[in-house]
Amino acid sequence: MKIRYMLLHAYGMGGTIRTVVNQANAMACLGHEVEIVSVVRRRDAPQFEIDPRVTLRTLADQRDRVPEDSFGRRAWRRLRGRIVPHGEFAAGYFTEGVERAVMDHVSSLRDGVLVTTRPALNLISARRGHRSVVRVAQEHLSLDAYSDGVRHDIARHYGALDAVAVLTRTNMREFRRLFPRGPVVRIPNAVHAGHARPSRQENPVVVAAGRLVAQKGFDLLIPAFARVARRHPEWRLRVFGTGPKKAALGALIEEHGVGGSVELMGRSTRLQDELADASIYALSSRFEGLPMVMIEAMTHALPVVAFDCPTGPADVLTDGTDGLLVPPGDVDGLAAALDRLIGDRDLRCRMGAAAAETAGDYAPEVVMPMWENLFEELLAGRPPGGW
Repeated sequence: MKIRYMLLHAYGMGGTIRTVVNQANAMACLGHEVEIVSVVRRRDAPQFEIDPRVTLRTLADQRDRVPEDSFGRRAWRRLRGRIVPHGEFAAGYFTEGVERAVMDHVSSLRDGVLVTTRPALNLISARRGHRSVVRVAQEHLSLDAYSDGVRHDIARHYGALDAVAVLTRTNMREFRRLFPRGPVVRIPNAVHAGHARPSRQENPVVVAAGRLVAQKGFDLLIPAFARVARRHPEWRLRVFGTGPKKAALGALIEEHGVGGSVELMGRSTRLQDELADASIYALSSRFEGLPMVMIEAMTHALPVVAFDCPTGPADVLTDGTDGLLVPPGDVDGLAAALDRLIGDRDLRCRMGAAAAETAGDYAPEVVMPMWENLFEELLAGRPPGGW
């Protein structure tokens, strides 16, 4: 079958990009004709390896100059209306030219499957895609993460799509409440464990990873770990990732006097080794879709301490079995959970073994057949299973 995946920026970094590239690669390995369509291009080369059997296309090459907002763009939106709502996190990418390029490309398609991967693209597919194309929207975040305007447009327009794929059972309930007449299916992201090396629980290291942005809650994790460090000065917190909050987080580390215990590690090409060499994974996010790095950590038999934020952690973890869940934003609770695991190696080993078993539910050989079956059902004109 012919499958097209549309990403905002296939050349960038991030969990959605990596997940979609992995899906495309897996489908190409299964013998399907696969294309990735990148709406914009701001780098010379993709940051994630793309199978040579996957075609990569760009709609707006912006390597020479990233366009800024302008009076013309604002006027165009007033006069022509907009498909991409203002509250969409990536709305700033959609200048007149970019939005038009996406609409023209989507409306030109007449066959195969089109998979779009964020609300802006899902809405364009719903409103401009041809009915001869099977249109599948992927949602990588909780509905609560979106503004009222985005949720309004989802409820109004997603009914034109053939399926909406969400990551967790909680997401599925949310979307079915907002979107009761549409086919909503749950397909989690696949995690490529490979030959994951299990943690030996020997190193006094807590690992966290993600973009240095407010969503990831590292400003909550640092003060929580500062309380732990007073009781366990030999332990270290290593935070992997880059982003606009780096300076503020560095200042927070100094404010709490944990410069010798907390490190902002930047981007790593050997994150899997760093996970295997750690003893605990911490997730302090304010909201998530399905936390991929957390599940990757679990493949290395790492127990998890996580805020019970919307929506991912509780859909994966069983509190007290493979990790510890803490009320969202509860810094004291996060510190207490970290302290509990740090002080009990046997508990870490038991929870880590359970975490590795849980992570098996997200292996590609479990997840990819779900996608293949969904596409085959929709191409045959049948409603997706489970709806």
